[in-house]
Amino acid sequence: MRIGVDLGGTKIEAIALGPGGRELARQRVATPRHDYPATLQAIAGLVARLERETGEAGSVGVGMPGTLSPATGLVKNANSTWLNGRPFDRDLGFVLGREVRCANDANCFALSEATDGAAHGARVVFGVIVGTGTGGGIVVDGRVLTGPNAIAGEWGHIPLPWPGDDERPGPPCYCGKAGCVETFLSGPGLASDYRAATGAEADAVEVARRAERGDAAAGAALARYEDRMARALATVLNVLDPDVVVLGGGMSQIARLYESVPRLWQRWVFSDRVATPLRPPRFGDASGVRGAAWLWDDGV
Repeated sequence: MRIGVDLGGTKIEAIALGPGGRELARQRVATPRHDYPATLQAIAGLVARLERETGEAGSVGVGMPGTLSPATGLVKNANSTWLNGRPFDRDLGFVLGREVRCANDANCFALSEATDGAAHGARVVFGVIVGTGTGGGIVVDGRVLTGPNAIAGEWGHIPLPWPGDDERPGPPCYCGKAGCVETFLSGPGLASDYRAATGAEADAVEVARRAERGDAAAGAALARYEDRMARALATVLNVLDPDVVVLGGGMSQIARLYESVPRLWQRWVFSDRVATPLRPPRFGDASGVRGAAWLWDDGV
């Protein structure tokens, strides 16, 4: 049995998978924000509940914000800041009494969709997270590509490609730079763009709803968003040339992206035609937690 844990900023979800990826049980609790010891105990409690419910012991994989630094073994780049600087995998392994495998949550999403999701059977998969933040993961031949700096796929922190004059220098990013892809393509990025154009407050979901109802300003904001996503993904296609791109996160629920973005990226990709499909996730919000379970692909 494989157990996957998705450590989010507001909730922690855990799943138990049996043979062939069959879901056996699922549990979730609220994340003890800004409390590192309580976070470890919350995960341990979820694992214990799943093992009681299934009557089996399992391997444990964790999808987490940020990543483990190859240089120090400590968490870096996590927006759940109470994890940063901690030996998370070692501490959790000690609490659970077994080895734990950890990966960035976007990598887990990509692994899930490459293993038995929307990109099943594809050799090279780029998994995109566009929600509260923007991230990405790369899977090649069923394995997560991490890189020597543990930042492979971090397209959210490249500059928006081919910017117009009105897009420079771009919004400030929490990373300390300006104009990062994340500042444009995250849900808050779309909401901010809409607010700047109209003076009205609406989150990304509401902007998309207003666009569907024919609101001109919301439609224009969503069109700008689509064009920016096309440019950003064209850069990934030019470098990686993946077989499939899968969207995840809250913005992946906007149906028109799957038609408009591939049509728009044709202009920017360095090829006479682009055969790469853009697909919605098969498992939706469950992809991250399933991918965490699939970090153990060689055992139990």
